[in-house]
Amino acid sequence: IKMAGDSRFPDVDTYGSEKNEETEIVVNVGGVRQVFYGDNLNQYPETRLAELINCLSGGYDRIFSLCDDYDPGKREFYFDRDPDAFKCIIDVYYFGEIHMKKGICPICFKNEMEFWKVDLKFLDDCCKTHLSEKKEELEEIARRVQLILDDLGVDASEGRWKRCKKYIWKFLEKPESSYPARVIAVLSFLFILISSIAMCVGTIPELQVEDAEGNRMEHPTLDSIETACIGWFTMEYVLRLISSPNKLHFALSFMNIVDVLAILPFYVSLTLTHLGATLMELSNVQQAVQALRIMRIARIFKLARHSSGLQTLTYALKRSFKELGLLLMYLAVGIFVFSALGYTMEQSHPETLFKSIPQSFWWAIITMTTVGYGDIYPKTTLGKLNAAISFLCGVIAIALPIHPIINNFVRYYNKQRVLETAAKHELELMELNSAEGKAASFKSELEDLASEGKEGPFYSSRLKVSHSDTFIHLLSEEKHYRTRLQSCK
Repeated sequence: IKMAGDSRFPDVDTYGSEKNEETEIVVNVGGVRQVFYGDNLNQYPETRLAELINCLSGGYDRIFSLCDDYDPGKREFYFDRDPDAFKCIIDVYYFGEIHMKKGICPICFKNEMEFWKVDLKFLDDCCKTHLSEKKEELEEIARRVQLILDDLGVDASEGRWKRCKKYIWKFLEKPESSYPARVIAVLSFLFILISSIAMCVGTIPELQVEDAEGNRMEHPTLDSIETACIGWFTMEYVLRLISSPNKLHFALSFMNIVDVLAILPFYVSLTLTHLGATLMELSNVQQAVQALRIMRIARIFKLARHSSGLQTLTYALKRSFKELGLLLMYLAVGIFVFSALGYTMEQSHPETLFKSIPQSFWWAIITMTTVGYGDIYPKTTLGKLNAAISFLCGVIAIALPIHPIINNFVRYYNKQRVLETAAKHELELMELNSAEGKAASFKSELEDLASEGKEGPFYSSRLKVSHSDTFIHLLSEEKHYRTRLQSCK
């Protein structure tokens, strides 16, 4: 604040008589000095730097509302801001656009642009992409933190049944919430493995038994294991459905549809076995039951609910549709070309195996994918040369899109780990701030007691312990108002 008769602050009104276009100001941001002229800054009059030109005639109150410090002698404005971000932001006055340097946090850069009052429309599109990705990450972290807080919080106004459903949902859906929940997740995982193994073992002829009509069927022990596993899957699904906060979203979820497909064939085949014989022929019932039992392979996909790696792989494949499409396009073109060439070149041989171009498609597929069953093979010299070129092209076509797909997988997997760590750190910070707030309130209560005259040995000792063990000594008033720039000078 300017004091009357204070020689350190000459009258700034004298600068207001100059033309803004000819005004020269010096801006010191984090120790980096930049000289600006009014004709450049006034291109964007709503920005903070342009307001500095026009604030010289407004007095020191106006000046200090825009900057951290001001030197009238040097006509230099001081800002305690990030100098690297500032170097990028001033490009708008010279080039009309802003590019964010590598290594600068997009959210911090956005905050810097808001401080300097520069519109985000001047940020280049490539940098806006990084900013939107960072925003999505922060939103995901906030969502994860909120989910954890919702799990930890208990609303006393909720009814007993609602609290019970919330506990069951957390118990079955979130293994990381407690030790019993992890045990249930491991049990569910084991039931899936046991059921899948029993389904495979049941097809071994030596372990099968014959029924009264001489037909081979699974061993009764394996049927008992299957029934026990289906009972567990059914109970788990019903409990999750009942306790679900949003039952429609739960029913339409992909993994829950897989759960239904894994459970439903057992009950349908059971119904057909007991009731279908009266409605249709026994042979038709057995065929329908056999087809439904094959659908039990869907339960192996239930493992994805308990494996973050499988979930990451699914997401990577979703993000790699473009690369997978390129792979299929390369293979489709190669299959058509090489099958047509193979058919044409093999027609001169009397024992040719290439009867038609559509039949040659099969040969081209197994050749380009380097499978090579050997059921169809060329016999002429030109046909063998064509086959050699086809499988070399197939190896190249398959290898080209693999690297982007792997990158998508690694990027998403690392991103999920970073988000989990960030969410945990956010919770730790919230706990720390909460603890500091409680400690600060406790200290204020003790100071109030001391100010009331209760300064006996008991209170003074508690004040000492509280002050030395919990609180950091505050800076003096003079240092408290010094900026980082002034401390470095």
